[in-house]
Amino acid sequence: MPDLPTGWVARTPGLTDLEALVDLVAAHQSSVRGSSSVDPEAVAAAATGTASWTRRQVLVEEGDGAVEAWASVHDRAAGRSVVDVTVAPGAADADRLAAALFGWAEETALGIARQRSLPGTQLDASAYAADQRQRGWLAEAGYRHTRTWLQMSRPVPAEEGQPGALPGPREGVTVRRVAKHDDGLPVAADLQTVHQMLEESFADHFNSYRESFAEFVQRLREDPGHRWDHWWIATIDVDGEQVPGGALVSSVLKPDDSGVEGSYIDYIGVHRRSRGRGVAKALLHTVIADTARRGRNRVGLEVDADSPTGADGLYTSMGWETKYKTESWHRDVTVEGVG
Repeated sequence: MPDLPTGWVARTPGLTDLEALVDLVAAHQSSVRGSSSVDPEAVAAAATGTASWTRRQVLVEEGDGAVEAWASVHDRAAGRSVVDVTVAPGAADADRLAAALFGWAEETALGIARQRSLPGTQLDASAYAADQRQRGWLAEAGYRHTRTWLQMSRPVPAEEGQPGALPGPREGVTVRRVAKHDDGLPVAADLQTVHQMLEESFADHFNSYRESFAEFVQRLREDPGHRWDHWWIATIDVDGEQVPGGALVSSVLKPDDSGVEGSYIDYIGVHRRSRGRGVAKALLHTVIADTARRGRNRVGLEVDADSPTGADGLYTSMGWETKYKTESWHRDVTVEGVG
């Protein structure tokens, strides 16, 4: 447990803490963005559900039992530990509390690296671009700002679900869902193709690293919005043969203020051999049409503000708008005596 200032108590979160954790995250989002979009199911999954299996975490409360902070370290992949520290906007002595939690996160991540027999790991944290408090804590903890991300959304009118409402793929390009068995489970070979397409598509992108197939599938399944029928493969014609050219994984967004669900694009990747053939647009149009047919009203996504492919320009041209920005902050730490 972290070494906390007097008056605070740290413990592992349990089922009875979920409401307080949702309130904590919502208060943090509202203090920075003016509104919140916290998903209670996602909080439950991370705190006590399937997503908690790959996380080590602590909840911090004051002597009166009020939850003041929540910190977790996600063992995402070999050499990659995702750090998340949330402190209540009105917490007393918040700077000291945050420093203690970031220190705990570092030691916890190093412990995970030791278990994996690794010489070190990257600490990967994030902050809203407008959150000066969180950005200051990250800098004090030795993290560096490495990237800015645009959080974008596109409205989807119902008519876009009608046949012919959106452009079809170019000649030689086909988009299909991942195949499934009679029991509804996906065909393993198609899941492996999606993983391969995304790994190879992002190989030359910012902070690319290898994530095993098992880690990839497990992580995506932890999302309460995950659905197997939201995985797509694009193929292209090469000398008369259809070969994989790209992939997209999406999920379900919780209802917005109007009570309507949306779709979220978790990943879209276009293989080098397919670039310039309209594969990205074909995948995007497929998801937009699918979203409309399901009665949803929007498609969200995240894009690198400095993407070498100019992806943000593509999304803007297709109707996406930036709602807010987030940042990646990284720190590399080394395990003593390993190497």
